[in-house]
Amino acid sequence: MPAERPAGRRTCLYDSRQLETTLDGMARQAAGLLTAREDIMLVGIRRRGVPLAEMLRARLAASFGFPRLPLLELAIRRYADDLTLIHPETQLVEDPAHASLDLRGQTLVIVDDVMYSGHSMLRAVDYFAHRLGDRRPAEIRTVVLVDRDVARLPVRTDVVGVRLDVAPGDVIECNVPPYEVELRIELLQKG
Repeated sequence: MPAERPAGRRTCLYDSRQLETTLDGMARQAAGLLTAREDIMLVGIRRRGVPLAEMLRARLAASFGFPRLPLLELAIRRYADDLTLIHPETQLVEDPAHASLDLRGQTLVIVDDVMYSGHSMLRAVDYFAHRLGDRRPAEIRTVVLVDRDVARLPVRTDVVGVRLDVAPGDVIECNVPPYEVELRIELLQKG
């Protein structure tokens, strides 16, 4: 049973047809950044970053000849960029399987749905850039479907699907299968 959605007025900003085109453009941007690199791994931030990374992976293979890239799932406790779940101590949840990761020489592409304040992406980048010590990747790239352009932390996005300038109290909801029925971006205005 789907989780209950917060109350408020919802407006569809992008439907699935528009987002399919947006994802094609994101794959094109990513391919341009990754062209001469052999060791590439996608990292999806749970929840919606994982299926978005899968969509990106499929497009990179089908349209740009990339091999089926490995995909790592990364859990971040609470989603710092979701206004309904703000958690001041956003933390990455370490998976025991990650303890043996050796990413030397690799390019990581970290994928998430929304960049708001930047807490989730910062935790992910910090983990791979610093916590793995000498096993860290050679390069880290970031990809988001939506960038609200209000990040308060020194995190930038390399590939952005859409940039949205919305009121601070409004919420951008990315509906991404399999968590929702249809791919779409909605604006939630509370009150």
